[in-house]
Amino acid sequence: MNERETWDARPLFARAQQLIEWRRYKEALQELEQMLRMDPENPDAMAMIAHVHMLQQNHKKALQWTGQALRIEPDHLFAWYVRVLVFYQTEKVKEFYKAVDHALRIDPEEPLYYFLKANYENRKKRFKEAMALLEEALKLRPEEPLYLAAASYTAAYAGRFAESEEFERQALRYGAEEPEALLYLSWAARVRGDHKKQEEFARSAVRLNPEDKQTRDEYLEALQYSNLLYRICLWPIMKLRKLRSWQVLLIWIIGWFFIRGIMILFLLVYFIAYWISRWIVHVRVFGWRRGS
Repeated sequence: MNERETWDARPLFARAQQLIEWRRYKEALQELEQMLRMDPENPDAMAMIAHVHMLQQNHKKALQWTGQALRIEPDHLFAWYVRVLVFYQTEKVKEFYKAVDHALRIDPEEPLYYFLKANYENRKKRFKEAMALLEEALKLRPEEPLYLAAASYTAAYAGRFAESEEFERQALRYGAEEPEALLYLSWAARVRGDHKKQEEFARSAVRLNPEDKQTRDEYLEALQYSNLLYRICLWPIMKLRKLRSWQVLLIWIIGWFFIRGIMILFLLVYFIAYWISRWIVHVRVFGWRRGS
């Protein structure tokens, strides 16, 4: 790119970034496309276009544009950043690990990568590995509420409740108004059996981010947990979730053959409690009208 093109492109790039912050994605794309008309081989513009498409949930286009950026600059940091997020959001696990490992090699000081990997380790119930990754993220950004809240959640699932509560206090100290962090704190409180805090954190999250479906669903679930009968029926299932898949399968096979009647009765009571508690929550939140 020559000097004149560089000079002309900078205000366009700054304006595109501002438009993205304002969620005016169509206009942001127009600015970035103008940059590409000035400089068709600009990987920065391509990576930013990919970012806009990712924000619009157009993951296929996002990957196409990161591919174009990486064709020109194979280790473009932001293109790899977007690529990692797309694979994470679309739950393409194999592609995610391949992308994030490469991204960490070229940018080992990006804490989000450790956080995302920790989330996958938590799904596999590998809490020790997840906590190690979160510790790496916190070394790079020790006051990040989201990472502290995720550490609280991980510690709770590992049975380290005192440590979970300490991470909770730190997360609230640095970011009591961050909805995603509050969701993690709500989940951590649920694991610890503190359903009052679970509901409190979920309520705060939905107040701060009322348009997000996951946040609304988590709040309704937190309200459901306030029903004692539902919690009693849920207790065995919560215990089963902490076991490995083969252990759960073995328990169900043994139970089905030897105590089939009791298991059928338990499942019946559980589903009755589930729907009664959902009805109570629905009336509490939406009244007698149909909820959205």
